[in-house]
Amino acid sequence: MTNVLTAAEIKRRGMAAIEEGLQHGPVQIFKRNKPAAVVLSQADYQRLIGGQRPAKGGMTALQWLLAHSPAAPRSKADIDTGLESERAW
Repeated sequence: MTNVLTAAEIKRRGMAAIEEGLQHGPVQIFKRNKPAAVVLSQADYQRLIGGQRPAKGGMTALQWLLAHSPAAPRSKADIDTGLESERAW
């Protein structure tokens, strides 16, 4: 995907940057030089889900998180180290 925006560019230009990017297709968002998200136009999103609306009554985000245990347990020290590196930008 060559249609890329950085989080910094979005902070600087706001929605205008995303709207401009969407004119050329889906926009990949990078945060700290890592892929973070993809923004789709409404038409692309509808094609992706087959024109169907997401089912209501499904799992909430909290239910999903509780149902999926982490791949490997992490210690408090590991979590703190990860948070420090994320915040040190």
